[in-house]
Amino acid sequence: MEELKDTQNEPDFRNLAIDRVGVKNLRFPVDVREKAGGTQSTVATVSLAVDLPHHYKGTHMSRFVEVLNSHGPVLDVRSLPRIPSELMARLDAQRAHIEFRFPFFLSKAAPVTGAQGLMDYDVVFEIDSKGDEQDFVLTVCVPVTTLCPCSKAISARGAHNQRGQVTFSVRFKEPVWIEDLIALVEKCASCELYSLLKRPDEKEVTERAYDHPVFVEDLVRNVAALSDEQENLTWYKVEAENFESIHNHNAYAVIEKPAE
Repeated sequence: MEELKDTQNEPDFRNLAIDRVGVKNLRFPVDVREKAGGTQSTVATVSLAVDLPHHYKGTHMSRFVEVLNSHGPVLDVRSLPRIPSELMARLDAQRAHIEFRFPFFLSKAAPVTGAQGLMDYDVVFEIDSKGDEQDFVLTVCVPVTTLCPCSKAISARGAHNQRGQVTFSVRFKEPVWIEDLIALVEKCASCELYSLLKRPDEKEVTERAYDHPVFVEDLVRNVAALSDEQENLTWYKVEAENFESIHNHNAYAVIEKPAE
């Protein structure tokens, strides 16, 4: 076979290192491990990157996909750290960064009728590696219902409520389950969301939200307080955004725990 010119390995004389270079928005089928013991099939949007020393003209883009394919479709917090380590070895890099974004589905029973429906949650696995050190951040995005305590206190009839979204990111000592993080967030809202509700269920969730009003400030504080009780969590960042139903703006709050 004819030897082809390797342009990426040619020297570059601008003396400028690149912080991250690689591939992004690559869709890849994955099987995500579930707490109950099985796996669920989903599709991840993947980003893979490494640093590039100043003396190299380019990186080898095909090797990112080769490394990804070589690890197979099963995705969990135990096996994922092997990917950035292999990227650094294959691409002669000092740092590597990977990100997997995917929808995660839970079957939820409606609170009164028990009707089953699937809820989807956005999840992100993100690892930044430098040498033998790795920083793993797991993020879940959880939609919830919030009902305004002020509106309830001043209104003779009802109170305004809206959908909110909590973005909950954590670092941990031992692997954590996606399902546990979702459940922690849902406990902290006025009410959790369901994909399927019959009339008795709708009455239940409406009244539940009315009985548990929370400001956006309450929501992040509730999540932070429960997180502080989890000895396995070494760091967290909780962001809440309410898509206000009576304002033309959103309400927002964030709490971040310093890393240990």
